[in-house]
Amino acid sequence: MDHVDIFVGNNTMVNPELYKLWLNGYTAPEAAQVQQKRGILHEYGATYEMLLSDTLDHFRTFFMLERFLKNPPSMGEQLVFQIAATTQRSLIHEYYQFDATVIREILSKKLSSRFRNALDDVSDRTRVSLRSCRRQFDNVKRVFKTVEEMPGSLVDNITSYFLLSTQLAQQYAAIVFIVNNRFEIGKKKLAYLTFGDLVHCANEMIATWSNSAKDSKDHEDVEVDLNRDFLHDLRDVKVLADKEILDEHKFIVMRRLQGKLTPVAMADLDNNFKSLSKALVNIACGLNHSKELRDFFLDLVEKVIEPCRQAGWSSREIHTFLFVYKDTSTALEVFSRHGPALRMVWDRYMNTTVSCLMKIYHT
Repeated sequence: MDHVDIFVGNNTMVNPELYKLWLNGYTAPEAAQVQQKRGILHEYGATYEMLLSDTLDHFRTFFMLERFLKNPPSMGEQLVFQIAATTQRSLIHEYYQFDATVIREILSKKLSSRFRNALDDVSDRTRVSLRSCRRQFDNVKRVFKTVEEMPGSLVDNITSYFLLSTQLAQQYAAIVFIVNNRFEIGKKKLAYLTFGDLVHCANEMIATWSNSAKDSKDHEDVEVDLNRDFLHDLRDVKVLADKEILDEHKFIVMRRLQGKLTPVAMADLDNNFKSLSKALVNIACGLNHSKELRDFFLDLVEKVIEPCRQAGWSSREIHTFLFVYKDTSTALEVFSRHGPALRMVWDRYMNTTVSCLMKIYHT
């Protein structure tokens, strides 16, 4: 008897426009109305009832896919939906995308259930739907809980477990780092700091101050934590706040800056050099304590940025000052007395602090 081979396929077709609407928090009827306004009924000669039924089918598929999106490795292992690998990666990438304004709001609070239940305020302020805000909150908390205690590189851990692009993983790494160290960024005077500002500073600290930094001894330790040896050694820079050293440093800096700053900036620096220098030194010494570490951004703004901004310093002028200040500090006699270790820890601190200051000094 002849036999017939029968192949039945059930490839899942994903409509990217509908998927985007679903991610943005639209209901199926709302998404159908959006498509109707785009002229899809005229294009296909369909009725609204047909359009709504099709949209409901897609949305049911998205809701069933969500449990796999929350655990990305399972997407490639599941047999319920036949989806091409490239489409799987795209679905995961889009699911973990976020609105910078929403994440900026989330980072200002604790990742608690109480805050999740109060995301209506975030939705109102950012004009992002409540459903989307909740998805973004849940994604941040999920990534954080998954990688917070993993040894090694945050970016590598996030890309491996959540299958995200390096660029997106770097942003999530910064988010995890900020949440883990509980940086205070919710104060009113810090509201001007953008999500991009925070990502830049967090990634700088990860690269130079964390356990994975090249100057750290514990390369394989958890990267979300700052290196304790480095923070402990920073206390030694307190000597830079001594009166004689401040006088010596001020003389060198003022001489080097002649003709490089406006007369107004030079006069202000002449009056306030010691307070600016002490601020930078005290911030360094305080990083060994949890409270002072959490206030890192607040201290930079209150003790360095605000005084310079009020005096009318331009971004170029503060950059010039900070470069000269750092460059001349290691030429001080105190560094010769304490050996190369103090110079290394000061450079390590200043390089990152200057980078952060320049990023968040908005004029």
